[in-house]
Amino acid sequence: MPVISTNTAANSALRYLNMNSAEQTGALNRIASGSKVTKASDDAAGLAVATKLQTDVAVLNQAQTNASHAVSVLQTADGGMAQVSDILERMKTLTAQSMSGAVTDTERAYIDAEYQELLTEIDAIATGTRFNGESLLDGTGTHAGGVDYLVGTDAANDVINVQIADLSVATLGLTTGVDTGANAATAAGEIDTAIDTVAAARADVGAQMSRFEYHARQLSSAEENLGAAQSAIVDADVAEEQANLASAEVKTEASIAALAQANEMPRALLSLLR
Repeated sequence: MPVISTNTAANSALRYLNMNSAEQTGALNRIASGSKVTKASDDAAGLAVATKLQTDVAVLNQAQTNASHAVSVLQTADGGMAQVSDILERMKTLTAQSMSGAVTDTERAYIDAEYQELLTEIDAIATGTRFNGESLLDGTGTHAGGVDYLVGTDAANDVINVQIADLSVATLGLTTGVDTGANAATAAGEIDTAIDTVAAARADVGAQMSRFEYHARQLSSAEENLGAAQSAIVDADVAEEQANLASAEVKTEASIAALAQANEMPRALLSLLR
């Protein structure tokens, strides 16, 4: 029914214009942001999942850093252990020299002087092998009792405990000098035990380093996969959004044209009154 008081056609054209304009704006927002979820109402469930995935990715990135730090600590400790091992080798040579019948107690006193200096150096290395200001080999640092490193997203389960052995002279049991042949024989047994202790400590450190290195690779893979999953949920398909934008632009232009035509209809009806 032709009327001039209510322009139903114009109202309808305006409604479609608003819808098409909103669709065009949405496509532009997705292209500009690179995300197909620019507000929660776009995909509430997807946004919730993507936010959790994003958090997990950030935690996994830090977990890789934690693993790297742990390897650095263990490498530092292993360096100190290697020096202690070399010193024990020299000390074993000194015990053998002191046990020789070709030397007198005078020479043994000279040998023992070096032996005692090497004992002091072992303690100096144990204390001086530090990471971030903390001694690693003298039993005073936190690593002596065990330290947890978070290497995943679960704070309760994704942890690796690092414990580093105390390699101070007292712990190694090096109590006897080499100032006599008898003492040298006793010291030789103590050094054998100490060498075994240091070797076991180095083997343990090496095993832990290997574990961290393999776990770091797993973390890198997990981070990549979670990042891909997040991308699938929230990242915009630029080609698809460009097509949507082009379609929305055409519909918007059509709505504008239809609205202009609808606004002319009442004026056309007035010609009937002339």
